[in-house]
Amino acid sequence: MLPKKVYYENLADSLIEKFNLRGIEGYYCDDAKDTMIMAKRFLTPGCSISWGGSETLKDIGLIDELESSDYVLYDRFFAKTQEEKAAMYSKIVSADYFFMSSNAITLDGQLINIDAGGNRVACLIAGPKNVIIIAGMNKIVTDVNTGIERVQNMAAPPNVTRLGLQAPCAELGRCAGCLSEDCICCEIVITRKSRIPGRIKVILVGEELGY
Repeated sequence: MLPKKVYYENLADSLIEKFNLRGIEGYYCDDAKDTMIMAKRFLTPGCSISWGGSETLKDIGLIDELESSDYVLYDRFFAKTQEEKAAMYSKIVSADYFFMSSNAITLDGQLINIDAGGNRVACLIAGPKNVIIIAGMNKIVTDVNTGIERVQNMAAPPNVTRLGLQAPCAELGRCAGCLSEDCICCEIVITRKSRIPGRIKVILVGEELGY
């Protein structure tokens, strides 16, 4: 086994212990293929599913897999008007399962997420019965402050570019602490603990995924 893979496994084992202390279920998968298999094991027949914007979920092919399934899907992409968006959101928050990634995860098991509109972090906090987080090992950071810095300087700039927005970080390649109309760092959420044990499940993947 490659040294990096051994390192990922050992680090994941340590993180899973920290998750358990916080009421979060932790799992480790070696690659995207195994991750897909594990993620689908949680799902029940006829369940309702939604997800937050995530390049990680696209990277492993989960969105395509769900869209070709028989599950009940709530996809906010299809909501165009404000009325449709409001109706869709009410379905999403009552979904059986909500998939997302985490922008960063600390060595002591805290989840760091930064959002523009806040719909993704809102569902992480409350609403959907189960939240399944899939995160590559590139998201692991030493502490909360380092995690916030990572998101703002390494994840936000390419995301702004991907979305075709004009926040200054896209041009600078680093956070400018902006308050522009296109700022995507509007909500910063630190998850220290799951009040409902096992509601949040984190699948760590031994690959670099997302931003």
